[in-house]
Amino acid sequence: MRVASVRLAITSGEPSGIGPDLLLALSTDPAFVPPAELVVLGDRAVFAARADALGLPFDWPEATPDRPAAPVPGFCFRHLPASAPVTPGRLDPANARHVLGLLDHAADGCTTGLYDAVVTAPLHKGVINDAGVAFTGHTEYLADRVGGHPVMMLVAGELRVALATTHLPLADVPHAITGEVLTTVLDILHRAMVDWLGKPQPRILVAGLNPHAGESGHLGDEEIRIIGPALEAVRARGIQAIGPLPADTLFTPRHLDHADAVLAMYHDQGLPVLKYAGFGRAVNVTLGLPIIRTSVDHGTALDLAGTGRAEHGSLAAAITLAGELAERRAA
Repeated sequence: MRVASVRLAITSGEPSGIGPDLLLALSTDPAFVPPAELVVLGDRAVFAARADALGLPFDWPEATPDRPAAPVPGFCFRHLPASAPVTPGRLDPANARHVLGLLDHAADGCTTGLYDAVVTAPLHKGVINDAGVAFTGHTEYLADRVGGHPVMMLVAGELRVALATTHLPLADVPHAITGEVLTTVLDILHRAMVDWLGKPQPRILVAGLNPHAGESGHLGDEEIRIIGPALEAVRARGIQAIGPLPADTLFTPRHLDHADAVLAMYHDQGLPVLKYAGFGRAVNVTLGLPIIRTSVDHGTALDLAGTGRAEHGSLAAAITLAGELAERRAA
């Protein structure tokens, strides 16, 4: 029997969404080779009911409470009970604390060494806020739990797009982009690319904030006042940060063919391009944390829960990448 060198925690996310469906389907996919021991966190009764609805087996053993000396690749389960009954496709704020409890267990387990990385299935931000918990997303929540400066990056094949700001209203973005934020994010992104790609000088393309990167100040001056000086500062430290470039032409082969990563200024500047290029197989990676975290590139898809029509390609890619990153860190 092959043994794994790493152990991953996988949160099943919103229980009424497609998280359980994806994990059950993935466990029966003959093309998927588990890269590690995969400890799925969720409610066993929810998974058993969803497996019955989908006609899929669910016979995963219970995970050991402590880390085994030689983890075995494959699926196992850690039962963390839901707070209220679960119906596929029907949100219930009573289960918001359960969803956050899955994240807490995974993050704390990574901190103590019980797990080497966490992979997150989708949750629903709205229902968590409806439960009275101020919540903007996985990225920010995990940073509050474990520390660090989170940098959100999505990966689809060779395209890697990181964000200077994450889940903010568009009106708040210009105020959030400061020289300190940009230099910190670029330092984190540069180091991640060095460690990940093994390149001492990765090339990072940096988008401007305004149309045409401000058109020499005629369409906004953030490029002149903030972004340009921040790039000069990191270039002085040896980081290859090219820009600020107009975002409408940055994502073309002429630029991307010679780049290792892109830094976009805000969520919907960079991610629509990436998701168009690789939706359903892209991976969300959180840089800048003391733990490894990857996730799917989509939401809870409540209308697909329990139907058997949800695609698990992004989850497979997220688990595979988490295993690779954890192996690299352990080496």
